[in-house]
Amino acid sequence: MPAPSLAEQEIHCSFCAKPKAAVAKMIAGAGVYICNECVGLCNDVLNLTPAADTDPEISWPDRMTDEEILEFLPRVAAVSAQVDANLRVWVERLRDRGVTWARIGAALGMTRQSAWERFSDED
Repeated sequence: MPAPSLAEQEIHCSFCAKPKAAVAKMIAGAGVYICNECVGLCNDVLNLTPAADTDPEISWPDRMTDEEILEFLPRVAAVSAQVDANLRVWVERLRDRGVTWARIGAALGMTRQSAWERFSDED
């Protein structure tokens, strides 16, 4: 069975986790996606003028409560699962084209056997 097309995949924004059907546009990256709403928010943040004494380090997790972090975990897990599923689709596309497990493993920095064990549907 060939790898699913991008249109057939269940895609969610990697930032807000909204499904592609719930937003106007979805931009695809290397295993991640961002919706038009999050792009708009990013543009708003980029247009802010930072105070001279602000620390450029992103420290917002340090300011989150335990409950807020626990609430955030499922979103992180969903993005991780989406990236893993997307990687699996790309590997399936390569296998559909006849690319060897050795080449796929080398591209991923693993052995042929490790690539086969991780991505092969054979048991």
